[in-house]
Amino acid sequence: MALIQTVDFFTPIVDEPRRFGQVAAANSLSDVYAMGGRPLLAMNVVCYPCSLGVDVLREILAGGAEKVYEAGALLVGGHSVDDPEPKYGLAVTGLVHPDRVVRNQGMRPGDMLVLTKPLGTGIVSTAIKARMASPEDGEMLWQVMATLNARASEAMQEVGATACTDVTGFGFVGHLSEMAQGSNVSVEVAAGALPVMESALDYAESGLLPGGLHKNRAFYGPIVDVTEGVRQALVDVMFDPQTSGGLLIAVPESRVDELMRSLAAFGLGDWCAVVARASAPGPDGLRIAIRDGRW
Repeated sequence: MALIQTVDFFTPIVDEPRRFGQVAAANSLSDVYAMGGRPLLAMNVVCYPCSLGVDVLREILAGGAEKVYEAGALLVGGHSVDDPEPKYGLAVTGLVHPDRVVRNQGMRPGDMLVLTKPLGTGIVSTAIKARMASPEDGEMLWQVMATLNARASEAMQEVGATACTDVTGFGFVGHLSEMAQGSNVSVEVAAGALPVMESALDYAESGLLPGGLHKNRAFYGPIVDVTEGVRQALVDVMFDPQTSGGLLIAVPESRVDELMRSLAAFGLGDWCAVVARASAPGPDGLRIAIRDGRW
């Protein structure tokens, strides 16, 4: 028996207090799922201005509790402080067998990578803050962010993933780069295969890009090569900081079809896609190559 311990909390990403609680809790639970674990205990981490009254706080905590119980874990308390800006999340303890821990390193040349949620949450959130997003976009955004990665984690354990990470604030390229560097491999990404919230591409072309996207591009851009023909908005989405994003799972090529069937059986088939392949580093060292098309 091995313990996984994680903590995460942030400012509101959606307007509705209960949905904010759900998204924050789902995001906090993701690190446990990314390591192949099962959440056991959770504690609330709350920063909240007393001037807002208890009703809004009650809704935030109720939303978080719903996701904790959906995960099969126990909510056992927490801590709160008076703060001018609301923040919420969880400290989570999970369990995993020591021989089945999945880390964000361990990819091998020839491994395929599968992404289990669409990208673009940061861009769509920016559009919502600018009051330029439709209600349908807001509903889709909440659905993506509030969905637990529990089923995706179970599926990757069934097929024997070699590495995994959840895609959050460093964006798709950032978290992929961490996996590649930890595994000493290069990666080729098929941009056309990436699952993306369609409206995120339109907003990106309109210039609605969050500040974190530019920071991610500045930090990770030097190891990224983009071939001609890849849509610029799609490149933007790859650097977009995600909230409660999906799992990025590496598996041997011989097992990728089995993983995709398992994800489809769990009802995740519409979101999941094979998006990249690992290879040995070339003469220029470790690189992330982004090309047009699909696998």
